[in-house]
Amino acid sequence: MAPHKILHSLGLLDKTNTASSVWADTAYRSKANEDFMDKEGFVSKVHRKKPHLKPMPRHIQRSNAGKSVIRSRVEHVFADQKSQTGLFVRTVGITRATMRIGLANIVYNMRRFLFLERLNAAA
Repeated sequence: MAPHKILHSLGLLDKTNTASSVWADTAYRSKANEDFMDKEGFVSKVHRKKPHLKPMPRHIQRSNAGKSVIRSRVEHVFADQKSQTGLFVRTVGITRATMRIGLANIVYNMRRFLFLERLNAAA
């Protein structure tokens, strides 16, 4: 496999997903991935790489910064899940693992709701 990550061979893209945008870091930006996403109807929101031995152009910096704002809103959810369960879900069986992850999701959603309610009440 090439040094860059190949999205279609990793099975990461799902055409049944209602969102057509693909958000990823620079490790997923390659000609093969961009061509695949274009052919399959996905919209690439993959970060752009810095040109080799050159400074990053200002417009690319702004584009990457805008993408990072959105990605960080999503990734903090996964970081919270990781802090609750550790790196692994240590259960026997897929049913128990699904239940464990589902309960962790409910706890996160309740905590987030309470945070937003406090924020709204203070305003």
